[in-house]
Amino acid sequence: MGRKPKSEDPVYTRIEEHRVRAGLSRQELAEAVGVHYQTVGYLERGEYAPSLALALRIARLVDVPVEQLFSLAPFDGADPTEEETA
Repeated sequence: MGRKPKSEDPVYTRIEEHRVRAGLSRQELAEAVGVHYQTVGYLERGEYAPSLALALRIARLVDVPVEQLFSLAPFDGADPTEEETA
């Protein structure tokens, strides 16, 4: 797991939204991806940036592409599971 991101390069996250949607507690998510439950809290609050491997494990577990969970730019607030209609 990476350290706290530099202030000029924060990592924004939607882990909590997808974890809750998947019906998982922080403890269940942590056990499934092999980290301490407090780490999940740090990740959800943006206090730590995950390693690529951890980000991919979380995305696979909640069944969404990794870019729906993490971003270098703030999310726009739209529902991350809604498909765009064009």
